[in-house]
Amino acid sequence: MRRLSLVMAAALACAAPAPRADVWRILGPGGGGSLFHPAVSPHDSRTVLVACDMTGSYITHDGGATWRIFNLGGPVRFFLFDPIDARVIYAKGPGIFRSADNGETWKRFFPRDVQKITMGDDHAEGRLHTDAQLSGEVSAMAIDPADSRAIYLALGTALWTSTDTGATWQKAADFHVRTLQIWIDPRSPPTDRTLYLASADILHIRREGGWSSEPFPVPATAIAGAPPVFYLTHAGKIHVSTDGGVTWRDSELPGFQGQATEIAASAEHPEVAYVSYSGLRAPMRATWGVAKTTDSGRHWEPVYDSVRDAWLTDRFGAGGAGNPYSLGVAPHDAGTVYATDSGRVIRTTDGGKTWNSAYSNRTPDGNWITNGVDVTTCYGVHFDPFEARHMFISYTDIGLWASDTGGASWYSATRRGVPRQWENTTYWMEFDPTVRGRIWAAMSGTHDLPRPKMWRRASPASYTGGVVRSDDGGRTWRVQNSGMPQTAATHILRDPAGALYVTGFGRGVFKSTDGGEHWSLKNAGIAGEQPFAWRMVRDSKDTLYLTVARRSDDGTFGNAGDGALYRSTDGAEHWSRVPLPAGLNGPNGLAIDPQNPGRLYLAAWGRSTPEGAADGGIYLSTNRGASWLRVFEQDQHIYDVTIDPADARVLYATGFESAAWRSADRGLTWKRIPGFDFKWAHRVTVDPQDRGQIYITTFGGSVWHGTGAMCIATTPGYGCTTGRGVEPDVLRHVG
Repeated sequence: MRRLSLVMAAALACAAPAPRADVWRILGPGGGGSLFHPAVSPHDSRTVLVACDMTGSYITHDGGATWRIFNLGGPVRFFLFDPIDARVIYAKGPGIFRSADNGETWKRFFPRDVQKITMGDDHAEGRLHTDAQLSGEVSAMAIDPADSRAIYLALGTALWTSTDTGATWQKAADFHVRTLQIWIDPRSPPTDRTLYLASADILHIRREGGWSSEPFPVPATAIAGAPPVFYLTHAGKIHVSTDGGVTWRDSELPGFQGQATEIAASAEHPEVAYVSYSGLRAPMRATWGVAKTTDSGRHWEPVYDSVRDAWLTDRFGAGGAGNPYSLGVAPHDAGTVYATDSGRVIRTTDGGKTWNSAYSNRTPDGNWITNGVDVTTCYGVHFDPFEARHMFISYTDIGLWASDTGGASWYSATRRGVPRQWENTTYWMEFDPTVRGRIWAAMSGTHDLPRPKMWRRASPASYTGGVVRSDDGGRTWRVQNSGMPQTAATHILRDPAGALYVTGFGRGVFKSTDGGEHWSLKNAGIAGEQPFAWRMVRDSKDTLYLTVARRSDDGTFGNAGDGALYRSTDGAEHWSRVPLPAGLNGPNGLAIDPQNPGRLYLAAWGRSTPEGAADGGIYLSTNRGASWLRVFEQDQHIYDVTIDPADARVLYATGFESAAWRSADRGLTWKRIPGFDFKWAHRVTVDPQDRGQIYITTFGGSVWHGTGAMCIATTPGYGCTTGRGVEPDVLRHVG
């Protein structure tokens, strides 16, 4: 175990990530997932926003030194700054949101009068229900540079305008195609604006009260610029117009065979643009990165040679993240650019001569700590029973990470002994409580299980993974798969006698009685040829329960696609099915009262219906699953339930609907935990050093650490939401 001097420990404390504005802080190395849509403020280039595909959005006011994550209920597709009021920012999420305080708080701007939000699909994507006359999917937006009250929205195939900051709207035109971007020519008369609206293959132009159209030379994959200079990419090629879209010319990257993808230009200096590319042979080897033009595409120069990265290059190589997915150029300063890719935010302030990471910081002990940009899915927070400050996070995409400093710094724990194809995801870990340093981990090359998108893409028979063991606290590992074919190992459990159990997704349950050296398949009684064995739990009487994830996503139930719950009383030699309530076919997690093995708490994933999710939530059984009572239904996508190990009356639950919940009466009533608002949460782990604190793992936002206290109505900035639990005098069992 690494030992730190008092001086080093103090330095690491200073290096810890800045807390959020509320009581939560986020742990981990930072970055780690795909980021998009960087937008730089026209008022202060130190204020920047980026979004990720895992619902989080991030804002910095210090040029990327620190970021704050915020949640708008879904992924953001673009950001837009008010050209006059520096405090006002817009974001396209589930509708258009508006912040009037520089991104501190947000309110839905469009559509107005939302009556309810239903979340029916597997990812609990919000569907807005409104009585407003004007509603629908916004694809582009613009604000008049001289009058913030004048707003343009591309809605469906139509252009709508407002002159009173969205209070009323008028249809200005209908093009029968979807608009991707809107530009307002600032040189045009304020009372008769010249507009440019780009669709995939045509540019619509409003000038002097009339509309005209100019076809693109090819359909646009990406388009950028500012009147009169426009750039588009198609099939890896660049095309440029310098006369407002009337004529176009090819624009070649230096070298040959380069594939141009995303492109961005400075709004006030459109002759300066940056393009992301891959596969450029210059002259003999293929390269990737960013190229720059300062003369409207007549010449391009690669400007991605000097990249000072954080941990991602060190761990996965210089090409681990690839060329940028998105670029954002400062409107006033064409030398300031933010690039985002599959794991990072990278920034230049000198026009591309040098790029610096803006997602993670090196700590004094040589490891890493997030600066607030966290885009990683994780399944568990795991603590060494022999050393409280030695902890792990089991991640997707970046594998297993460890800390010897109680979370103040992090390092990759899969460098030695883990097969390369298994490094992607660690689903779970188990420590041997009798042998210091002995750990087993369930790993796989397939991530994001049990989400349906994964098993729809490939048969579970093709999944790689298995079990690795360490005898030195996770420094080195060796494979332990004898008798276990390659499988997505999603959970591992050790019983007090030392037997190990592993769930293989699409394989079933494996058991070892010799410390993982040999495994046997134990599927007697489990239905189906490829059971989606997901999680296991053991009660105080040594009874095992197995959760099998459902293999359907169409909202139906009572068929072969249903998930299931099984029980074994003989160490997995035989399994019997535990009946579930009618309609519930998405069991996702099970918790058992340590003092009363008959008391079960079942986390359920709702089924998709036209009216939203159904039959999800939390179910309670007081008779070992013979009958069930739904005790919580406000969140229909509950991922797991956690029992406080020091007090079985206290429960925690999280799911995919932007909330974490706490019960102080064994699950009969629930209250929302203040401050936590990440859209997709996984599970709670109670802090073993301070049971008033909890860790929450997430599907795309790393690990959140904060207070697990109940919601208090007087807490500034938060209301107090009580879940729809049921009181003892109205208990009604179903099933």
